[in-house]
Amino acid sequence: MKYRRLGKTDIRVSVIGIGTWQFGGEWGKMFEQAEVDAMLQKAAELGVNLIDTAECYGDHLSEKLVGRAVKGQREKWIIATKFGHRFKPNFERDNLFEPAQVQEQIEQSLRLLKTDYIDLYQFHSGTDEMFDTPGLWKMLEKQVKTGKVRHLGISISSKLENTYQVDKSSEVGAEAIQVVYNRIERKPEGPTFESCIRQDLGVLARVPLASGFLSGKYNKNAKFTGGDVRSVRQDNEVAKFIEEVEKVKSEVPQGTPMAQWALAWCLRHPAVTCVIPGCKTVEQVESNAMAADLPDIRDDHPQAV
Repeated sequence: MKYRRLGKTDIRVSVIGIGTWQFGGEWGKMFEQAEVDAMLQKAAELGVNLIDTAECYGDHLSEKLVGRAVKGQREKWIIATKFGHRFKPNFERDNLFEPAQVQEQIEQSLRLLKTDYIDLYQFHSGTDEMFDTPGLWKMLEKQVKTGKVRHLGISISSKLENTYQVDKSSEVGAEAIQVVYNRIERKPEGPTFESCIRQDLGVLARVPLASGFLSGKYNKNAKFTGGDVRSVRQDNEVAKFIEEVEKVKSEVPQGTPMAQWALAWCLRHPAVTCVIPGCKTVEQVESNAMAADLPDIRDDHPQAV
């Protein structure tokens, strides 16, 4: 495993992390505690130390599963979670960005994660207006001072086109951002990543496998169940993803699994600190971790440690 410094922080994170949206039950499967335990145990054995979760991956369900899995091993993990939403069925959310609401979310996240502190607490996919909620960042600064939160971050909504929140990161005390970034979805390249490098922000690349399409295992006839968030995509959108994947297959070195190549591809960019792919099995955890050994990953990355 390789490690990089997370922006201006003193946190040393593995270049391969674990995304846990799937643990909330919106990716076509409900997880038993034993399954989560096994995946995180294997990840730790392989040197993975970053877990990214959120308050609305289920009704704090993902946090609950993660908290139980890391109990007694907290010091091994860098735990990142988020705030700003309440889970609702059918892939919907309520917005909760008022300071008092966020304070309640912090306490609930700490309790379910079975921890006294959160390593990275992230503003979660809100609008610029929500970002500027009066008193929000002052309240969060107090959480840092009390030790409940070590560092602040911003998970940028994939729907936003500008860099307003990224450019204001240092001003509000955020030291890392999270963006959708993969070989097909490359919107952060340009002003967003340039701002991250300029401010020395850590960057977590989410959806690095393009919702699984960059695994190469889906064809144009792929269908997803009603409990899978990908089922809300229109057929023409799925077809477009498949078409884009076919175009980039020629870039994958012979003998290299496409998913591993896709993770390493993200990590080549000098702005990207780590990738946080989801996983449903121990085998996927092992495969994802192996991407850290591919020669495409920069040893001279600005945050390499």
